[in-house]
Amino acid sequence: MSATSGNAAVEPLKSEAPPTPPKNNGGTTNDRKKNNGGKKNNGGQRNVSRRLVYVLLSLGLLVMSAPFLWMGLSAFKTQSELSASPPVWIPTEWTLENFRQLLDKLDLPLYFMNSVIVAVLVTVSNLVFCSMLGYALAKLNFVGRNKVFGLVLGALMVPGNLMLLPLFVLMSKLQLIDSYAGLVLPFAAGAFGVFLMRQFMQSIPDELLEAARMDGASEWYIFWRIVMPLVKPALATLSIFTFLGSWNNFVWPLIATNDPDKYTLPVALATFATDPNKAGGSNGMLMAGAFLIVLPVLVVFIALQRHFTQGIATAGMK
Repeated sequence: MSATSGNAAVEPLKSEAPPTPPKNNGGTTNDRKKNNGGKKNNGGQRNVSRRLVYVLLSLGLLVMSAPFLWMGLSAFKTQSELSASPPVWIPTEWTLENFRQLLDKLDLPLYFMNSVIVAVLVTVSNLVFCSMLGYALAKLNFVGRNKVFGLVLGALMVPGNLMLLPLFVLMSKLQLIDSYAGLVLPFAAGAFGVFLMRQFMQSIPDELLEAARMDGASEWYIFWRIVMPLVKPALATLSIFTFLGSWNNFVWPLIATNDPDKYTLPVALATFATDPNKAGGSNGMLMAGAFLIVLPVLVVFIALQRHFTQGIATAGMK
């Protein structure tokens, strides 16, 4: 008995630990299956919506590009295919005869060079002057800055056709009719370009410019060496819009030029189309001329597309 009692005194009492409750990781197995099924359903619905959006955008792209495709393909068709009914989309016999006839009857290199000179000068002047004024309105403090910006916004609301008569009178007084200067100066700077550059330059930190001023940099140095490299996307956007508008401008070159040697390409092609002795009802030559007018703009847009989209996306950010 003594041994038994000794052993009982030595051995500690073993207490049973309470059972650990099961962890609840998101509910029961059935609940988790329901949640996973709901997520799969939501993902499937998003995929269907995304595909539907892609289909609608593709249809819109097809509708928007159909006239351009018809024009480009018609420039390489024969006269019989152009007048065929039903219309023939893909030419069965590709030909350059329309371009040859157009070059024979129209001094295309002269008018093409006129358009290039005017469009390039207008684009470069807009890039320089709109950037300068946009920088002043965004980063310089001077008396009447808000009023000047208000005038820029007001100029955006004025229809362009309303200014044709005053511009013509002004160019006539300055004796700039039938000259490159008369075609370029009225569009050397635009309110849209000033607004675009001002909005983009506001996103540049003021601390960066203040640090340059503390290092002794002049405003001219800050503008050309610091600000201009940072606004390349906005410059690309402005260059595309300006070049496109100047290249396709028809009304002002028609008003401001009486000498056929100063015609731009749209004016020359329009006068050629209305002259029965030259065009002779040949739609193929007109399609070839329209194709040549669109081609430089398309090349410029493709070359600057990356900067263009970036400039549009960030122009209003600050």
